[in-house]
Amino acid sequence: MFRDSYPYYLANEPHAPNADLEVRHKVTDEVVTRVAVADADALDRAIAASVDAAPAMRRLPAWRRQQVLQSFVVALSSRHEELAGALCIEAGKPIRDARLEVTRAIDTFRIAAEESVRIGGEIQPLDISERNTGYEGHIRRVPIGPCAFITPFNFPLNLAAHKMAPALAVGCPFILKPASSTPVSSILMGEILAEQDLPKGAFSILPCAGRDAAPLVEDERLALLSFTGSPEVGWKLKSTCGRKRIALELGGNAAVIVDEGTDLGIAVPRIVLGAFYQSGQSCISVQRIIAHVSLIDELRDRLAVACAELRRGDPADEDTFLGPLISRGDAERVEAWISGAIAAGATLVCGGHRQGSFIEATVLENVPRNCELGSCEVFGPVATLASFEDFEAAVAMVNDSGYGLQAGVFTRDYARIRLAEREIECGGVVIGDIPSMRVDAMPYGGVKGSGFGREGVRFAMEEMTEQRLTLINGSYYDLEGGTS
Repeated sequence: MFRDSYPYYLANEPHAPNADLEVRHKVTDEVVTRVAVADADALDRAIAASVDAAPAMRRLPAWRRQQVLQSFVVALSSRHEELAGALCIEAGKPIRDARLEVTRAIDTFRIAAEESVRIGGEIQPLDISERNTGYEGHIRRVPIGPCAFITPFNFPLNLAAHKMAPALAVGCPFILKPASSTPVSSILMGEILAEQDLPKGAFSILPCAGRDAAPLVEDERLALLSFTGSPEVGWKLKSTCGRKRIALELGGNAAVIVDEGTDLGIAVPRIVLGAFYQSGQSCISVQRIIAHVSLIDELRDRLAVACAELRRGDPADEDTFLGPLISRGDAERVEAWISGAIAAGATLVCGGHRQGSFIEATVLENVPRNCELGSCEVFGPVATLASFEDFEAAVAMVNDSGYGLQAGVFTRDYARIRLAEREIECGGVVIGDIPSMRVDAMPYGGVKGSGFGREGVRFAMEEMTEQRLTLINGSYYDLEGGTS
């Protein structure tokens, strides 16, 4: 499946000065391939190349940017199964989920191709008083310049696509640092991108040690840093990024409200999917289930039965639903959090056991707010269950969190829908479904500890551009176009 080794990409070209980064199979822990690691000098050369490429990238006409993206979509589609296999091995992602991620990445680049020719502007009349007669503003969006991207392990293909595709659509050169545990997916996209007709320095994809990645954050030649990852790292980066623009997507502990009258035959399969898909390693995984007291007993029983039916095992098996966590250490942490919640008074509904890097689908009830599972992002296959009597109290429970990425609400009451969309403190409120629902064209991002800025192709394009005003004194010109 994998080659013996892979290069990194510096200024559009492959380089293999070493093969120092080991990529391990997430079930067997065997080394399956090796990837070249960039040092501080390579990073500096990549930044310089991106600066040099910025004028040429900025001048690419829209049709050329679209052509590059369309060609990329064709090439990515032709390697669908190869990319899915890579995700299955390097990320431990069940093969059905891996195929879905590849499909989503293709969608992301396809949307970017469509949006690349739609970067509009605005004409603003400015004759708001007598002294301004004849003036108007022409406002256009221009690329912000070289960008730095840092991506996580959980969606190593599509989350990289959500940064790369908008940059190409607007004409921003970029440097991407993929997660060290899952670099191959990004390298394969670099391989495809190197075949496109782009200015030299348009992109670099550089796996590197954290100690060498500081220039991506601190170097003032870079105009934007877009980071997806943990809150601890994200807020630290914000404090050191200087004057550059920054976009942060930092995760959450997403809640879903199950209101009275909800059809549990519809809601439970969606909740189980949202909580345990990809073993809970998703920023919008269902972590908190908040159910009306009239449904709590039936919901608890249905969740226990559904969790017991989830198949755990080899991610390459077509029937596997629960794969391993990204590392044994992460599985041990989740196991400790479960034990800590039970010791603090929570009740185990189902699951709770670990075997190697695997954790059973786990539900706990009445988890205290002051333990990790009650307040932090678990990033594992664990959900908590609590009850409410009053819908406003349920909304308050959702908001009783340091995070605010997305929330879900199952209710048929229109007044409660309006209350939820008005009062829930999240970047997105999903009505009639789980918070784990994401369409790659929609605005996606959070508030509070979940970060700021928005992804979703068109919205990321706005983050990567800035408004430029041309102020025109129309009275300087006569009606025939000559000067007065």
